[in-house]
Amino acid sequence: MSEILVVDDEPALLRTLRINLSARQYAVRTAATGGEALDRAAHTAPDAVLLDLGLPDLDGMEVIRGLRSRSAVPIIVLSGRSGAADKVTALDAGADDYLTKPFLMEELLARLRAVLRRPPTGPPTGPPPPPPVIGDHTVDLVATTVTGPDGPVRLTPTEWRILALLLAHPGRLVPGRQILREVWGPAQEQRGNYLRVYLAGLRRKLERDPARPRHLITEPGIGYRYEP
Repeated sequence: MSEILVVDDEPALLRTLRINLSARQYAVRTAATGGEALDRAAHTAPDAVLLDLGLPDLDGMEVIRGLRSRSAVPIIVLSGRSGAADKVTALDAGADDYLTKPFLMEELLARLRAVLRRPPTGPPTGPPPPPPVIGDHTVDLVATTVTGPDGPVRLTPTEWRILALLLAHPGRLVPGRQILREVWGPAQEQRGNYLRVYLAGLRRKLERDPARPRHLITEPGIGYRYEP
C-alpha cells in the first residue's frame, strides 16, 4: 500500500483528499504546516507528497527544496497559484507535477498513479523495464532506434535529445526551459518556438493521432510530459 503525505492548511480539502485516497487503498498522512510536513517525511518516508504552496509557516518552495535535499520522493503541487512563473519555479525547485486549484479529483488520481509508476532511484534490482512505446512505435534508447508497423522511423539528433529527456521522466512534467537549456544551451531558454516545432514533428512521426496526442503531452506555457 502506497503512503501519501498530504500537506495543506485547508481542513476541508485535507478531509476530502483523505477520504478519496483512502477509498482507493492509499495510506494517508496529513500535515497543515511546512515544518510538520518536513518532520513527518524525515521520520517515515512517504511514497508521494501532495503539497500546497500557501502554507502558514513556510513557503511551499522551501518545503519542496527541503524534501528534495533528502529524497527523490515524487511531489505533486496543489496550489491556487495559477501563473506560469509559479509553476515553472516549483518544477525547477524539484516538484514532479503541478495542479491548479480547483482541480478534478480524477485528474489528480491519474497524475498520482503516473508519478508512483516511476522506477525507484538507485541500482536496478530486477529485470530491465520494457522499452518505451509511443502509439505503435517502440523506442530503443540504447540503440537509438524507433520501430513502427512499417519499419524503422528516422529521428534527427535534436529530436532524439528531446525525446530521450522526456522518456527519462515518464509521467513527469518537464519544464520547457529545462529542455531548451539541455538541448540548445542556456542562451536559448526563451526560444519556446523551437520546442513547438520539434514536438509537432515528433508527434507526426510517432503518435497515432498527432492532433490528439496520447503520449507526448503539452502543458501550455509550462512544459511537456511523456505519458506511458
